[in-house]
Amino acid sequence: MTNAISVDLEDWFCAYNMTRFIGREDWGKCELRVVGNTERLLRILAAHDVRATFFVLGWIAERATDLIREIASGGHEIATHGYNHLLLTGSTEAEFEEDLRKGLEALRRCGIEGAIAGYRAPSFTIMKETMWALRTLEKFDIRYDSSVFPVGFHPDYGIADAPLAPYQITARILEFPMSCVEIFGKRFPCSGGAYFRLSPYAYTKWCFNRINAEGRPAVFYLHPWELDPGQPRIGLPLSKRLRHYYGLARTEGKLNRLLSDFEFTTLREVLGI
Repeated sequence: MTNAISVDLEDWFCAYNMTRFIGREDWGKCELRVVGNTERLLRILAAHDVRATFFVLGWIAERATDLIREIASGGHEIATHGYNHLLLTGSTEAEFEEDLRKGLEALRRCGIEGAIAGYRAPSFTIMKETMWALRTLEKFDIRYDSSVFPVGFHPDYGIADAPLAPYQITARILEFPMSCVEIFGKRFPCSGGAYFRLSPYAYTKWCFNRINAEGRPAVFYLHPWELDPGQPRIGLPLSKRLRHYYGLARTEGKLNRLLSDFEFTTLREVLGI
């Protein structure tokens, strides 16, 4: 079975874990490392002949135009991650619409032509209380979303009873939920990010095999900064420090194993859109 692989294209200082320590107004003062890290990731993907979906943050697109063009010219899918890494929780519908508009316009200024079909909410904040965002996605002709985390334990995101397989979340939008396995009624995430870095590779491999055996594709995600153990270090609280910094030096090796063990392509191709 062919699975989907995705990249949330943002830099180290854009991460939700940094929000209380690096304000949005300070992003321009931070070292921009996304270009080198993404080019490293593109080389890894090319070595495995894999095309991925890149959910691009508009703020990054404006500052790394040539990088976005390079990604697109490599046959990868360009999708949107909004503009300012705006979490839907705590935002209004009007604020979200403006953020999405700016993100899409930034991609167009990079020369991206054709339909931009996909969206991923920062920090997976499509939740039961933010379903209003789907109306805005429809307004901008977004055809699929990949933001729902079908878990109930996380304090910041999740829909506990959401389907595990891709499903029609509205009449016009498909949802490709983040991958989990269900064991004795409990759901365990295995789709990437910190879950990938914090867990032994054997756990991810076992989960992906189980998901595929159940007849559904998995979706994997990571950020370019997760390949970068040399990124600036911020004095985060212990839990955030573990989630952001743990395992950075091992990400590339584990990613190479994953790309060797499973078939991957873009979300759009897996969904058949």
